[in-house]
Amino acid sequence: MSILHDLAATIEARKGTDPESSWTAKLLAKGPEKCAEKFGEEAIEAIIEAAKGDREKLTSEAADVLYHLLVMLAARDVALDDVLAELARRQGISGIVEKAARPNG
Repeated sequence: MSILHDLAATIEARKGTDPESSWTAKLLAKGPEKCAEKFGEEAIEAIIEAAKGDREKLTSEAADVLYHLLVMLAARDVALDDVLAELARRQGISGIVEKAARPNG
C-alpha cells in the first residue's frame, strides 16, 4: 500500500460523512464540479510555484494537487487503481504513439 492508496482510502471513507467534520467531507458534499474547480485552482498554484522555481513551495503545492486530484476522482467514483492501471498500460509506449492512437488523437 502506498501513501496515495492510504489517502484515497481516507477520502473514500469521508464520503457521506458530516461536512463539518472534515475538509474532505466538505469538498465532497459540494459536488464533483466544485471538487474539479478546487483541483484546477491547486494546479494553477503549482504551476506558479514551478515557474518561480521555489522548490519548497512547489513541493507543498504538488501535495495539494495530488490530494485534490484524489478528491476529484472520488467525487466521480474513479478509483486510483483505475488511473494506475491506465498508466501501466501506457508504460513503455512512446507518448507520441500513444496520443496518436487515441480516438481524438
